[in-house]
Amino acid sequence: MDRTDGTRSLTGLLALWGLTRLLLLVFVFKVYVFPGPDVTSDVSVIYQGWYEVLRTGTFPLDDVTWQYPPAAALAILSPALLFFLDYAQAFFVLVFLADLAVLALLLNAGLRPGRTVRGAWVWAVGVPLLGPTVYARYDVMVTAVAVAALLAGTRRPRLMGALAGLGAMLKVWPALLLIGAVRRRAWAAAVVTAGALAALFALAMPGAFAFLSFQRDRGTEVESLGALVFHVARHFGWDGQVLLNYGSVEFLGPYVDVVSGAALALSGIAFGWLLLWRLRASRFLAHTLADAAFVAVLLFTTTSRVISPQYLVWLVGLAAVCLCFRRTGMRVPAALVLAASLVTMLEFPLWFSHVVAGDALGVTLLFVRNGLLVLATLVAARELWRTSVPRRQEPFADRDADAERRTDGREGEPLKGARHGLTSPGAG
Repeated sequence: MDRTDGTRSLTGLLALWGLTRLLLLVFVFKVYVFPGPDVTSDVSVIYQGWYEVLRTGTFPLDDVTWQYPPAAALAILSPALLFFLDYAQAFFVLVFLADLAVLALLLNAGLRPGRTVRGAWVWAVGVPLLGPTVYARYDVMVTAVAVAALLAGTRRPRLMGALAGLGAMLKVWPALLLIGAVRRRAWAAAVVTAGALAALFALAMPGAFAFLSFQRDRGTEVESLGALVFHVARHFGWDGQVLLNYGSVEFLGPYVDVVSGAALALSGIAFGWLLLWRLRASRFLAHTLADAAFVAVLLFTTTSRVISPQYLVWLVGLAAVCLCFRRTGMRVPAALVLAASLVTMLEFPLWFSHVVAGDALGVTLLFVRNGLLVLATLVAARELWRTSVPRRQEPFADRDADAERRTDGREGEPLKGARHGLTSPGAG
């Protein structure tokens, strides 16, 4: 691509990002009201309620909807930085800035020699596909931390680990970023950061870990993979209910505990597969760290008892990081995640009443969205295994390592450990 074409492409990317984000702000500021339930009420009612409690120096001990690690308090309290705006307005502006930060990180990475700006395009396109919900939750902030961690990954493992530890204390799932890390410095930094934050919050604010019991008692949310069992069963006489429970709309009734247990078992199997992959993998290329994180989060999102719409922003962010690398094999899974994001906006908030009712439209949307996520998970897992686990026991040819190093510069550094067989998380 010559310089003129590159400039045009970058201009088009920035124009797309700017126009779509302006539209999201129009929706959350209610200049124009997006159809369906009011997605901003979580900010103006729930988040602001937590904010008032957190300002007193304690966590919301009596609120079962508080299901987040202690550092989530930082995100909930952050609108105080923009004291000249009301709480909800300040929150939307901060999420917008986090969105901009992710774009800047992806562009900075994608414009390096041997990289590509496809990742920035994935982010620019994927976020608005989720509709205004994405700006009415704090998940963009967490995703910004995760994206920064992965992009720091192979060149600055301590920074990567520290950011992953911070992310885990914000919303747990960024701990999965470490699954592909081959340097013990990343793991040590993550443990130290998470441990320090946990100790600080435990000493400074009562109830820092009350969220654990609240999270444990959740049921099967109506948008999850397991919920499809009950959506179908309702048409054959299942007499359970759909109620607001633990902050989400869940199924309650006969066999719900069985399906919830099955979801946990599937998550356990997913963890076992990841552990097996980690033990068998011996080819760690520049993109393997990001690919492994994407697969891990796909596995745990798809098998979860809850698949809230904002979970898709995690996957969009990780897919975007993967596609910063020219040699990644995650293009098809990334496209499937983008398609799932569009269907997610259709099922929530646009036609969420149909999902709750379990009618033909609602069930069809869930089958399509969850089917796309399952397919993305299977394709991504297969690709990760294919590119990192050898079919034979002999070592990979050095020319593969050299080609990767030429393609991605210093990002090929993890191969040093891989060539010498240092494939465990504790490898130096």
